[in-house]
Amino acid sequence: MAIAGCLGALAFTGVGVGTGMALADQPHMQNALNDLDAAQNRLQIALPDKGGHRDAAINLVQQAISETNLGIQAGGG
Repeated sequence: MAIAGCLGALAFTGVGVGTGMALADQPHMQNALNDLDAAQNRLQIALPDKGGHRDAAINLVQQAISETNLGIQAGGG
């Protein structure tokens, strides 16, 4: 579980390196990414005895992170 969290953090950090200027221009999107990253980290450390709902939530947060990154790459405000 810790490895997955680290990989998610590395992927998240890589976005900032690749899009530098776009991140500065999109504070709401960046704030959303920060919140999603925090949610993913909290879900990763939660006990896995949730009837599969924790895993589903992790997958949905990962999808939201991907979509938010795509939105940042697309530009705009």
